[in-house]
Amino acid sequence: MAKTLTELEEIRAWTAGRGGEPIMADMPDVGGKEQHLLGLTFDQHMLNADGNEGPDRPGSHFELVDWDTWYAALEAQGLVLVVDDDLEGDTHAEYRFMSRDEAGG
Repeated sequence: MAKTLTELEEIRAWTAGRGGEPIMADMPDVGGKEQHLLGLTFDQHMLNADGNEGPDRPGSHFELVDWDTWYAALEAQGLVLVVDDDLEGDTHAEYRFMSRDEAGG
């Protein structure tokens, strides 16, 4: 079952519980509005190792960012984080972004 996370601390706790960190990439300005591509990465050595490979490699255009910067971009774009409401002890990291309007918040 999906769970919608809107507050920074609950997003941060969910992500940290799975060993994750916030990442972001700048996008071209659209109509003079700054936009960012948001994501979460769950395998830090994948970002830092030379010649790395793996399922969670975000690519060179993503950068690790601090939580305040990431959350400000999430808010500016009117997004929420939708995660699996996983069973206790399960630490899988499936998530998606949804507009606040679509999520009803």
